[in-house]
Amino acid sequence: MREAAWLRGPVEGVIPALQPVAHALIQAQDDLEWVVPNISPEELWTAPGGAASPGFHLLHLAESTDRLLTYARGESLSEAQKVRLSTEKEPQPSVGAEELLARVRTVFAEALAKVREVQEEDLDETRHVGTEGIPSNVRGLFYHMAEHATRHVGQLITTLNVSRNAPLRHGGSAGAESSAEPRGHTSAGARPEPR
Repeated sequence: MREAAWLRGPVEGVIPALQPVAHALIQAQDDLEWVVPNISPEELWTAPGGAASPGFHLLHLAESTDRLLTYARGESLSEAQKVRLSTEKEPQPSVGAEELLARVRTVFAEALAKVREVQEEDLDETRHVGTEGIPSNVRGLFYHMAEHATRHVGQLITTLNVSRNAPLRHGGSAGAESSAEPRGHTSAGARPEPR
């Protein structure tokens, strides 16, 4: 298991104030790379107990990060972004886990590239969010992007643990129980083991 992103040292080209943002995005990406290939097609759009499905979390991560980047650049949402926002909560069973992960990879790469461009003097530049033009700034948008990514990756992982009703052993199958560890607390952290 790799060390957590924040323990790997500074991210090259990122100012100190945005190091936590870069670390959070890298960690979210690492966790998704580990977990998403193990999501079955049946699990992807299943919403146990009415919770958001893993597919929603992946789609929302890609789309919301793209919107936050737009605002951070000082731009308004495009018509295409608005259309995607209006349909984001609808299950999209024709879209698979790997396609969703590819979308997240792309937008996270764009986010890290933008984080590398920001200089200290840019952090408190005013930016406006949403149709109401709510005032924020570059720092606030990137900090929210980081915590938002962390939150949705955690929710995705928790949803999988709940829908599987037990932690899985490494290389195990759905429903396999671990006699040594309680649900959600594996030796590798609170993540479902791969199938």
